[in-house]
Amino acid sequence: MQDRHARNITYLRLSVTDLCSLRCRYCMPADGVAKREHGDVCSVEELVDIAAAAVDCGVRKVRLTGGEPLVRRGILEICRGISALAGVEELCLTTNAVALSALAKPLREAGVDRLNVSLDTLRPDRFAYMTRTGRLETVLRGLEAAAEAGFTGTKLNVVLMRDFNGDEIPDFVDLARRYPLEVRFIELMPIGQGRNARFLPAEAVLDACPELVPAENSGVARRYRVPGGAGLVGLIEPMSHRFCASCDRIRVTADGRLKPCLHSDQEIPLRGLTGEALRQAIREGVAAKPERHRMAETGHSDAGRNMNQIGG
Repeated sequence: MQDRHARNITYLRLSVTDLCSLRCRYCMPADGVAKREHGDVCSVEELVDIAAAAVDCGVRKVRLTGGEPLVRRGILEICRGISALAGVEELCLTTNAVALSALAKPLREAGVDRLNVSLDTLRPDRFAYMTRTGRLETVLRGLEAAAEAGFTGTKLNVVLMRDFNGDEIPDFVDLARRYPLEVRFIELMPIGQGRNARFLPAEAVLDACPELVPAENSGVARRYRVPGGAGLVGLIEPMSHRFCASCDRIRVTADGRLKPCLHSDQEIPLRGLTGEALRQAIREGVAAKPERHRMAETGHSDAGRNMNQIGG
């Protein structure tokens, strides 16, 4: 499945909820978001049907996102349904790990292949400040449970923020030295609550840790090896090194709207469609994918929603 710019679209990021168990300051309002009526978000069956149609169109990798996907009722049923689809080569899930200690083993048994865990600081006081409601030890227990459940290739997603976690870059890199993890430093995007935070370029990682050695890139990540280390370091640079030319993904929100690009306000409704009509709507969404975003020129995203409402 190719878009107008000859990019092969093989990756679906499917949001299952816009709710979250944390209130991170760059992502969520302090009082959270209003819980929607049951009928306002896709059912388990609708989510599996959308994934199936996308796979029919050429998608091979599905990532479940939110909000926080582990607060979604029926998350294990969703995982089982999508992992059973012929053509799905990898089912991944991004989580804040708050509920992971209880759900790691059931997720593995439900067919989830790999996890990304969002973790922006290794200091308990900073974690409590940034998340407003969270405790770092809960996340660390979740990571331990994931390893015990047999998950490998786990990635830590670290959003870089000036005057918050820049001084922790060596500490995160040390995790990649000690454990078989990929620590991915992600540039903060000017979207939703993130417009009010302070940008720190991913190059700061190379400045802080000049010993890193370039490795083979993966997807949108520039990757590096830690000499003598067990893991990898990745840089994801939507602002300073635009990677739109290699973008292979589409997104579907929890209320069933396909976004050809995260930073476009264009949305294509999928709910109520089945069979060939659903597949055709997905193809139309892929055809509408823009060549690139324009955040570098405008200083803001045109997404039209907060990240929790789109799927992080």
